[in-house]
Amino acid sequence: MTLDGLRAVAAECGMPAFAAKQMAQWLYEKRADSIDAMTNLSKTARARLAERYTIGRTAPKAEARSVDGTVKYLFDGAGGRDIEAVYIPDRDRATLCVSSQAGCRMECRFCMTGRQGFHGNLTAGQIINQVLSIPESESLTNIVFMGMGEPTDNLPAVLAAIEILTAPWGLAWSPKRITVSSIGKLDNLRTLLDATKVHVAISVHSPFSDERASLMPVERAYPLKDVLALLRGYDFAHQRRLSVEYIMWGGLNDNLRHAQALARMLHGLDVRVNLIRFHAIPDCDLRTSDTDTMTAFRDRLNQLGITATIRTSRGEDIAAACGMLAGKGA
Repeated sequence: MTLDGLRAVAAECGMPAFAAKQMAQWLYEKRADSIDAMTNLSKTARARLAERYTIGRTAPKAEARSVDGTVKYLFDGAGGRDIEAVYIPDRDRATLCVSSQAGCRMECRFCMTGRQGFHGNLTAGQIINQVLSIPESESLTNIVFMGMGEPTDNLPAVLAAIEILTAPWGLAWSPKRITVSSIGKLDNLRTLLDATKVHVAISVHSPFSDERASLMPVERAYPLKDVLALLRGYDFAHQRRLSVEYIMWGGLNDNLRHAQALARMLHGLDVRVNLIRFHAIPDCDLRTSDTDTMTAFRDRLNQLGITATIRTSRGEDIAAACGMLAGKGA
């Protein structure tokens, strides 16, 4: 719950208003695993709380460990479908990739999550539970909303989770430690940008509208040109970072014509392009670009003034890499 929610709980249970901050401290700073542990609340207050509420933390149902140190955790989701979160250690960084939905409505051709259809939105509690309930929770340095689902399609819960992560009464993280990935659902993306200071990553995958639409049907409803026009109205040079996610497929979107078109499209934006190797999924005829082609694409973007890097794949052996999450089991 956010602080407003905890205030409502305090009032319902006949507790003083300041008890809301006490409960928040127990939940997010002290990470209490029981109401009885909240010892600065009266016994009567704790009894009333316990009659109506639980802490809400649930441990992962299963886990899978990669040879590269990545760990995939399986949690209860929504609509009878489990969800997955992925822990990615990398030298002095420890990133958790969280899910915001069970399944996804976006139907991207290359994504296992989209292939399964939409099963339901996660609550803010289910999102925060992924952060608080993994064994590595207290060592995390970064959160990325890049797991199952489109975060801006479940915006109220995502905003509440971001509030809990960043508020002084919550986990008190800097927004600079959080990145939200989006396909570019315009009104909701605008709300996210206005309401938070988190970093934003936009899924692009092709600079050509017809081609992007064949990969991402959402292009027809929210054209990339409109998404970029919206983004140009925000400052990405100081308080937050903008990145572009670009999965590369052999013979489809990986030639220098695409690199030049992408550079023209992004000209004038303070942006970094993350080039991502495609991870093969069942019943998909797309194929992965080779390393030399990806390197040439990256170098051409850099020559044209667009900062580009090739993202290292992590967790592919446990189906935890980009586009592979399905929630069927860890």
